[in-house]
Amino acid sequence: MNNSINRRQFITGTAAACATAALAGCASNGGASASDASASSKADGSSSSSLTKITFCLDYTPNTNHTGIYVAQSKGYFADEGLEVEIVQPAEDTAETMIGSGQAQLGVSYQDYIGNALSSDNPLAIQAVAAIIQHNTSGIMSRKEDGITSARYMEDHVYATWDMPVEQATIKQVVEADGGDYSKVKMVPYEVDDEIAGLKANMFDDVWVYEGWAVQNAAVQSYDVNYFSFIDMDDVFDFYTPVIAANNEFCKTSPDVVKAFLRAAKKGYEDAVSDPDGSAAILCQEVPELDSALVEQSAKYLADQYVSDADSWGVIDKDRWARYYQWLDDNGLVTNQLDVNAGWTMDYLER
Repeated sequence: MNNSINRRQFITGTAAACATAALAGCASNGGASASDASASSKADGSSSSSLTKITFCLDYTPNTNHTGIYVAQSKGYFADEGLEVEIVQPAEDTAETMIGSGQAQLGVSYQDYIGNALSSDNPLAIQAVAAIIQHNTSGIMSRKEDGITSARYMEDHVYATWDMPVEQATIKQVVEADGGDYSKVKMVPYEVDDEIAGLKANMFDDVWVYEGWAVQNAAVQSYDVNYFSFIDMDDVFDFYTPVIAANNEFCKTSPDVVKAFLRAAKKGYEDAVSDPDGSAAILCQEVPELDSALVEQSAKYLADQYVSDADSWGVIDKDRWARYYQWLDDNGLVTNQLDVNAGWTMDYLER
């Protein structure tokens, strides 16, 4: 599969749309732009010459999945660990390519993307070292009046697809498991940046979204929607999305640096759990082009999702990880057969 950039644009497309459409939102709070974020890691006065430099690559544009990183940056947690962290966005390359090639030592990825990277004919040297959000928070959103309350009701409705094998295999499985006929699901290309706008314009009837952003956007806009999550339909889809990933060789040669980074990131995400309003304000300050109302709404939702029912932030469960990779293998959704236990480690996350 070579469709990762399409899905990446989908995952954070609404974030980009809301950023460009709401320049006045967070900007009223002032603060550094996203491109200046690395400067704030030195807020405690540490000399940059005494800090170990790290490049951290986002998956796409900044959003609330990244709040803990920006909090750790702003509050000096990285500097306290002896790190100078530069936060970058991928340009032509994906985050996985950036990390696997060593252009970035760490960054944001997803379990299925790492599976693609590992199963390719030229596998990338990348592994997950922490879960950013404990459970998969994606599902299907639709207009309230259409009554699409579970997967079988997607029959005879129009679904916006990004035409990826994993995506369509997921839709097929949940529709059929719910007693529906997948062949009756009509599909059109996913061609919007804002899912709510697409629903309002009747461009489609239902769409795969992330609850922490698109569903919260619906709430901010007071637009009534139905939503059901994939993990409520089948627990095989409770995979890890997103995760913090690291370059394998860097982990081997600089394990203490990886541990230091994760200690700081963990503090940042713990702050996002305990103080979502304050953390949202920091994200807005660091990335002033974001929509403050949406960031605040999303931050409140994600405060209960970063750790959820895990013992602590960042934990990856080996059985859940393996179960999803087994599903990818069984359905022929990877280039080469995956080792279901590959692609992750808890060796660097202190609990």
